[in-house]
Amino acid sequence: MTTNMGKFDRIGRLVIAAVLLYLAFGTAVLGAGLLHWLAIIVALVFIVTSLVGNCPLYSVVGIRTCGRN
Repeated sequence: MTTNMGKFDRIGRLVIAAVLLYLAFGTAVLGAGLLHWLAIIVALVFIVTSLVGNCPLYSVVGIRTCGRN
């Protein structure tokens, strides 16, 4: 699997995932409904893609935020 995400993109996704998880579990802002579960799912996807370094949507669209190897 090729890497198509740069360092800042990966760090940004981890920060956004942390914020979403905090909103889902640490506050009552999202409640316990659909927004709560959607935030958890998006956070998990962001965590996995940032750790792997490959975003399937980037591959489909043709975006690369990392340098050419």
